[in-house]
Amino acid sequence: MMRLALAFALALGAALPARAAVDVQEVTSPDGIDAWLVEDHTIPFTALEIRFRGGTALDRPGKGGAVNLMTALIEEGAADRDAQAFALAREELAASYSFDANDDAISVSARFLTENRDAAVNLLRDALVEPRFDQDAVDRVRDQVLSIIASDLNDPGAIASRAFMDEAFPDHPYSAPNNGTAESVTDLTREDIVEAHRDTFVTDRVYVGAVGDITPEALGELLDDLLGDLPRTGGDLPGEAVYSAEPGVDIIEFDTPQSMILFGHKGIARDDPDFMAAYILNEMFGGGGFNSRLMEEVRVERGLTYGIGTWLQPMENGALLMGQAASANASTAETVEVVSDEWARVAEGVSEEELAEIKTYLTGAYPLRFDGNSTIASILVGMQMDDLGIDYIETRNDQIEAVTLDDIARVAERIYRPDDLSFTIVGQPDGIEATN
Repeated sequence: MMRLALAFALALGAALPARAAVDVQEVTSPDGIDAWLVEDHTIPFTALEIRFRGGTALDRPGKGGAVNLMTALIEEGAADRDAQAFALAREELAASYSFDANDDAISVSARFLTENRDAAVNLLRDALVEPRFDQDAVDRVRDQVLSIIASDLNDPGAIASRAFMDEAFPDHPYSAPNNGTAESVTDLTREDIVEAHRDTFVTDRVYVGAVGDITPEALGELLDDLLGDLPRTGGDLPGEAVYSAEPGVDIIEFDTPQSMILFGHKGIARDDPDFMAAYILNEMFGGGGFNSRLMEEVRVERGLTYGIGTWLQPMENGALLMGQAASANASTAETVEVVSDEWARVAEGVSEEELAEIKTYLTGAYPLRFDGNSTIASILVGMQMDDLGIDYIETRNDQIEAVTLDDIARVAERIYRPDDLSFTIVGQPDGIEATN
């Protein structure tokens, strides 16, 4: 019955109308933990999003995969509950917790009913503050991670991604796979997992977004109960990642009828004044799905792929401008040629009509992102981590409208550099040779 209650509450949340305006409040707990809150008392549940800056890039030397494995173990027993007892307690509360780690952050997503808030928060607190890391759980989850690592070795996309990052940032933790390697994960001990937890779950770089049936006062108390017993500081964050990839083509031989093509070069930081113009330009070029230039030229006009896309990838310590496509081995060379030509063409700018169309799309679609409490909580955390300001939701469309054709032309010339373009191809492409 309790699970049905949460499902009903979540269904109501998902059915909420798109909101163009969101009232965001700043909350500081009695012990000084900050959060952003959107109150919504229409349904009796709350979504909580927590992120700790510093993710798998905090793996210590020789301990690749420790942060990822630790994160996967957070729910596998805590305080006086083993993994099974913890899962049963969570089910009885109809609460939902999920944990994930990427290069730059560990994320914790929680949802709970108002009537169970205190108990659900206490259970989550045990997971964050007192994870058990029982050896049997470590061994079981390690096997799961090793299975993923083995699968990635046969995944052209994963192979290309790892190779590109290794070329882009060879002397930085970004070059290491988040999951670690089979060798590094096999060698991890329980003490390594405990150390990874100590390095990452700290309050001096925690960001919180909350949306739902909770007042600022109640959220402040919740924050202290949930996070107050974590240490303040942890492992040192990594420094700048210097982009080092050579332009040209790398080919990784792989027995497949279709080659995976990953391409890109150095990108633009999120706090760069030109980021919004770069974002708009990318949407026109390759980020806008079936309406993008690349999709039109590569798929619609020439039939070289089912899909192609580009994206800005601003990370904490480095930035990339990336794209990806898959093409039959016989057409891979032509795909690379068309991408290179279009990369050079977009560097020359776009038309007034293209800019007007993409502005209409981006500003009109923005309210559709706010389609549920969990999604909004995640957006709030992202805004804090990117230092966008608490009024960003209100001003974001105005920032888009303020971008001019001259801005686009300047940014296009600056960030799209065809001579720096690197391609990593995984497959057996015809008619193209490696240049690196």
